[in-house]
Amino acid sequence: MTKKVIALLGSPILDGNTARLLDEAIRGVEEEGVAVEKIEVAHMDVLPCMEFFQCKGSETCLIQDEMQGIFKKFREMDGLIIATPIMTMGIPGRLKSFMDRFQVFYMAKYHRGRSFISPERRRERRMLFISIAGMNIPDVFEGARMTVRAFGEIIDCPLWDEVLRNDMDTIQDITTRPEVMEAAYRKGRELGRLLAAGASSS
Repeated sequence: MTKKVIALLGSPILDGNTARLLDEAIRGVEEEGVAVEKIEVAHMDVLPCMEFFQCKGSETCLIQDEMQGIFKKFREMDGLIIATPIMTMGIPGRLKSFMDRFQVFYMAKYHRGRSFISPERRRERRMLFISIAGMNIPDVFEGARMTVRAFGEIIDCPLWDEVLRNDMDTIQDITTRPEVMEAAYRKGRELGRLLAAGASSS
């Protein structure tokens, strides 16, 4: 069975530097025969979590919007790529709201003790984190990295590797840094290879 990766674009700019890096990673994944679905989070019609806590005792969310289909895809996926710029030392609000809606997964795993993802599948699932930051300052990625790592634990798709590039206010155009583009492609291809290998051995 073909493995599946979801690729989340956290930037609202669909042809910007973050999107270019994500597209390189997607290219690498697809070259290993793994299917990829790209989701442009900033352009989704998704409400923030309202903390109704209905999901405390249920596998569904009270809010009826695009997330209902997303939850199913995240249960079925084998890998995840998150690509986002850094904003205010963290991830953009739309992407954070998207992640917060996975309270459904949180309640299943930590409150009911019955994660949607089996331990066997968790061992195979992997997340690649891609991020750029305008400023060239220490620890500029730390807030986003902590958020992404926590999200990966909630959905049982642990953070596996990352491609990071700061000082973009100076660089401006990521294509002038071919080594970063190449890194995104190589990490994507390695992700695809590992997932495909898991498929062939199962």
